[in-house]
Amino acid sequence: MKRVSSDKDKDWGAALRRVADAQDRDAFAELFGHFGPRVKAYLMKSGADAASAEECTQDVMVTVWRKAGQFNPARASAATWIFTIARNRRIDMLRRDNRPDPEDLPWGPEAEPDQEDALSLQQETEKLANALRELPEAQRSMIERAYFNDLSHSEIADATGLPLGTIKSRIRLALERLRHSLS
Repeated sequence: MKRVSSDKDKDWGAALRRVADAQDRDAFAELFGHFGPRVKAYLMKSGADAASAEECTQDVMVTVWRKAGQFNPARASAATWIFTIARNRRIDMLRRDNRPDPEDLPWGPEAEPDQEDALSLQQETEKLANALRELPEAQRSMIERAYFNDLSHSEIADATGLPLGTIKSRIRLALERLRHSLS
């Protein structure tokens, strides 16, 4: 008895290779017919409404057509490759939806800062500078490297030759002193 092949038995990787090598429209139609509804269902399960899922599915399948040559069967199955594209498009869609509209962004020069706020900021800056000068040199050096030079604790340890624990202790002690001086 002859066995009827099903979609599960189909070599979708071969279909992708035919699309990549010969822009085979029949192979693409098979891919679209099989994966299109599945991608749309996946997108809807991940929270997209029907219209967005349909739009995203179209985009995914256009990408499959354009980038079929990038499919590597040694790295992933055709289904995994296609659903990875769908997942990435869904993430892009979410980011785009959460981005503010250009109309909502402020245009033109920003308002001048309030003189009171500017004076207050200047006074706080001077107070911090004085508190930093009062720190012992070893602690001040660690704070400057960590916060002004944007070095990690490990990078400071490498640069100074001091143990990582010493670096962390000095920074912690310096921050406690600064907090006490500024309160």
